[in-house]
Amino acid sequence: MNAQLKANFMMLIVTVFWGSSYLFMKMGLVVMQEFNLIALRFGIAFILSAILYHRRLIHASYKTIKYGFTLGSILFSVFASITFGLKSTSASNAGFLVSLTVIFVPLLLAIFLRKMPKKRIVFGVSLAVIGIGLLTLNKQLKINSGDFLCILAALFYAIHIIATGKLTKDVDSITLGILQLGFAGAWGLLFSILLETPQLPSTTESWVAVLGLGVLCSAIGFIVQTAAQKHTNPTHTSLIFSLEPVFAALFAFVFAGEILTTKGYLGSIMVLLGVFIAQIDFKRLLMKNGYTKRNQGFKLTE
Repeated sequence: MNAQLKANFMMLIVTVFWGSSYLFMKMGLVVMQEFNLIALRFGIAFILSAILYHRRLIHASYKTIKYGFTLGSILFSVFASITFGLKSTSASNAGFLVSLTVIFVPLLLAIFLRKMPKKRIVFGVSLAVIGIGLLTLNKQLKINSGDFLCILAALFYAIHIIATGKLTKDVDSITLGILQLGFAGAWGLLFSILLETPQLPSTTESWVAVLGLGVLCSAIGFIVQTAAQKHTNPTHTSLIFSLEPVFAALFAFVFAGEILTTKGYLGSIMVLLGVFIAQIDFKRLLMKNGYTKRNQGFKLTE
């Protein structure tokens, strides 16, 4: 097995972990409050990552800490929106709606750069918007608060991705990633102290949820993603990560018995198609793999 194939397999495992996170959050919220769950999730992830990379943290620069605070604050906004959203929507819906991140990224870049988005992005967005309507709108054509918060989380996540791309250029990316986990957990703890009654998990199910979120979805997920992305390309990465809502729906179906309506499944498929189309430049992909357009068809070059 070559390095890229191994990296792609590792990324697939990470995507499975992230797909399971919606179910873990649902489980944790049965007995724990929202900010408390966020604090424990990112607190555990930070401690484990810090132990593994303690030498890097010791030598962290002021700039890295400042950038970590910025990214951690945005990351907290992402997961606060998702966690509160899951109180009034299904894990399946949350997974598909948060996947809209990959559509928001090019749209925000187009706005910031003041240039029209590419046609494939416009088409992908159009499909996704129709899919969102089928997935979330009720008979009164209203969207519930949970679905709205998950869409808001996707927007925050897109901002986080853009900010990460800007801030990782001149600092150590692993140290930055660990610090953002710590600051996200610190925000969760602060709000939990101010607005809730912080507590440790009190049931086996809640412990499974917290450890699953902290260890699998955050600490291991972060470390494996960082290592794997060195050996694969962005197209493969984005394609694999697009499977996250599929795994979210699968876990929700198998372990929580969540079943979407026919309209919901149709909407989910349209959201997923919109994400794929907006994310992947098929023309460039064909050219990269040795295809050139000749006459009326495509011919493989030697």
